[in-house]
Amino acid sequence: MGFPPLLLIFLALCPAFLAQIVEETEFLIDGTVKIAETDNNYVCATLDWWPKEKCNHNDCPWGSTSLINLDLSHPFLANSIQAFNHLRLRLGGSLQNRIIYDVGNLESPCHPFTKQGDELFGFSNGCLRMDRWDELNSFFNKTGALVTFGLNALRGRQRTSKRVWEGNWDSSNAHDFIDYTVSKGYQIHSWEFGNELSGKGIGAKVDAEQYGEDVIHLNNLIDQLYKHFQPRPLLLAPGGFYDKEWFETFLEMSGPGTVDALTHHIYNLGAGSDLNLVNKILNPLHLNKIADTFSNLSQTIEMNGPWSSAWVGESGGAFNNGGPNVSNTFVNSFWYLDQLGMAATYHTKVYCRQTFIGGNYGLLDTSTFVPNPDYYSALLWHRLMGKGVLAVSNNASSYLRSYAHCTRHRAGVTLLLINLSNQTHYGVNIESSVSITSHVKEKSNHKSSFVQRLKKTISWVGRKSSDVTLSREEYHLTPLDGNLQSRTMLLNGKPLQLAENGNIPSLSPVLVKLKSPISISPLSIKFIVFPYLSSPVCT
Repeated sequence: MGFPPLLLIFLALCPAFLAQIVEETEFLIDGTVKIAETDNNYVCATLDWWPKEKCNHNDCPWGSTSLINLDLSHPFLANSIQAFNHLRLRLGGSLQNRIIYDVGNLESPCHPFTKQGDELFGFSNGCLRMDRWDELNSFFNKTGALVTFGLNALRGRQRTSKRVWEGNWDSSNAHDFIDYTVSKGYQIHSWEFGNELSGKGIGAKVDAEQYGEDVIHLNNLIDQLYKHFQPRPLLLAPGGFYDKEWFETFLEMSGPGTVDALTHHIYNLGAGSDLNLVNKILNPLHLNKIADTFSNLSQTIEMNGPWSSAWVGESGGAFNNGGPNVSNTFVNSFWYLDQLGMAATYHTKVYCRQTFIGGNYGLLDTSTFVPNPDYYSALLWHRLMGKGVLAVSNNASSYLRSYAHCTRHRAGVTLLLINLSNQTHYGVNIESSVSITSHVKEKSNHKSSFVQRLKKTISWVGRKSSDVTLSREEYHLTPLDGNLQSRTMLLNGKPLQLAENGNIPSLSPVLVKLKSPISISPLSIKFIVFPYLSSPVCT
């Protein structure tokens, strides 16, 4: 005797029901105070110098994405930058300390990078021609990019041992280059001094006291060359990995008001060749380890250089080009968005992703220029998460990550939820401890339900809650076909793909009734915008 069809279906689905866990959680968003504040252009991405010959572990993923040869006429490139409405770009990387600027009185002509195994990073010095610099600046002006340029900080020094470089920085080539830039009227938001020369260095290192002296010299040079040009760019340094003693000595040596931002680098997932990358990304304990670096740098600035601020100048997750089929897939957004959220809570003003294009960690594909999943994660953050960082607490597992900000350029609060669990479906109950201002400036200091506070907010703007349908915006991110290593990201179930003309798709939310339950499915990400949640610090 056969089973009835409905029973067969139930038995087939039963394992899935049993495997999935539903867990209710309580969240409290504190809208009474900003715990930190980012720059208005917090999201940043890098353009690097690496030529196509840069390879690691038989993987050569750079193609023609160098600042020297990137196709600036590709329509996808301009569209993808313009979608941010002033994307911050940091121009730099390991080979910036090998760049010669083809301007002024050079001792000898400069030439393109060539492979030389006995040289730093295996390449000769390279050359930035001024006609290429003109092309780049025309592109930046067209796309509205905010530019940080990393200068060659090894010029003039001598290698005295395997890694140690000594002697004063020779600023003559940088002087001529900056002078040319000013004479052309090119807008550079900030000049950065050197790349990964701090602490133990990567390939090369420079003493902190010497570095401080050189930065003072660069600061004076900028003062001189920008005397009749406004605005004066910021000065950033050291563009390397955080080392407490080195950073403290550097700040003490360079002195008050010299360095506007301390830039540090993060590659907390290890080597791109690591076969365990996905597990690291989905492991909250591993993600939490980097919090000590953020916290310690914040303390260093508070104690030794309060005139400065913290920037993540470069962060690709996995070093040596990123992880193939990991850094350019959906799963990497769990790491990336968690990094953006965590760094902001520790007073980080800017976070630069390695790279915008190039390597396996590019926001755009190296050969097609089509956006990878992290591009859309970055764009959603940029459009939804404002400068004000709010405290959010919950009783959930560490596998449910959460960050709250004032909504960008409009009223309300935005909550980011990141579910690292592969089987737990979280139900989220939200409360808010904000003070709601009425017509007569009354304040409510007791904690009440989120919906009740929203009703007070609507009443405050002169409308009864019964007269409107309160709703929230949801942006739910999942991978195509449930494949975490898919190159296609779904927004509310629909693939994010370029239009035929190369335009970026509209990132439209679904509107959900305010009283509807909030939930997030396993291994997914969700931005939730509460437009009617009023916070006194979100103005």
